[in-house]
Amino acid sequence: MVTNVSLLDTYSEAVIAAAERVSPSVVKIEVHNQGKRGGSGSGFVFTPDGFILTNSHVVHGASGIDVVFSDGQQFRADPVGDDPDTDLAVVRITASNLVPVALGDSQSLRVGQVVIAIGNPYGFQATVTAGVISAIGRSLRSQSGRLIDNVIQTDAALNPGNSGGPLITSSGEVIGVNTAIILPAQGICFATAINTAKFVAGRLIKDGKIRRGYIGVAGQNAPVHRMLVRAHQLPMNTAVFVVSLERNSPAEHAGLKEGDFIVGLDSHAVPNIDALHRLLTDYTPGTEITITVLRGTEKLMLQLFPTAL
Repeated sequence: MVTNVSLLDTYSEAVIAAAERVSPSVVKIEVHNQGKRGGSGSGFVFTPDGFILTNSHVVHGASGIDVVFSDGQQFRADPVGDDPDTDLAVVRITASNLVPVALGDSQSLRVGQVVIAIGNPYGFQATVTAGVISAIGRSLRSQSGRLIDNVIQTDAALNPGNSGGPLITSSGEVIGVNTAIILPAQGICFATAINTAKFVAGRLIKDGKIRRGYIGVAGQNAPVHRMLVRAHQLPMNTAVFVVSLERNSPAEHAGLKEGDFIVGLDSHAVPNIDALHRLLTDYTPGTEITITVLRGTEKLMLQLFPTAL
């Protein structure tokens, strides 16, 4: 017979095991500006050669960056690149015997799933909190003013200093980068999806920044009815649902409307937000793009001219 106590014990053991697996990879980030100590945040090692993922707002504009591990080891970090539009940044340290985290797949998340946040709220090193995924596919406005799409909402408690730390599953895989809380609300916290972070981190390591075309759409991943998939011979059964449009944006000028489904850019399928972001980084601003949308039962081809951010 399964009792409430045994269920709680199993839950506790899962949280303990996940936290113990990931905590050695989590760092406290301390920033300095012109010799004076600034704020602090969190980050985590995601490659064996010292690349650390964190939030842009933690390290942006810093003249010096130090990272401190839970065992007390401290290293000076070099900035690699940051992207205020997704509130993500990469820094790098030179150190041996680093243990990188395991990166999961945020596309497979489910509402109600147990998640664990690790970070350094108010400077308290390696603090662990647990909760559930409250919602997926949220949009959150970054400090640059751009909407970050496909954001994870969780009730795992976050506080100032948690920014940049990992949001992990009960098996210890990182599925989000903790990025924001809503004050004074309780239990409403957000993380950038790890699939977005993987792509952004790769570009930051390669180029130091993200070059992307701006179209002015806030969207979320959504299924497409199978009848429409068959009728229009779509290669995927998911797309980007247009939640809102920025006024006077390229998308609005092209004729997109709220409630449209974006299913393609030129010859490329757009099954989700991450795919849309990836494709837009490959277009030079001002280049004409044919965007394919579903509106009701119709398939429309619209001409779109992305602008520079």
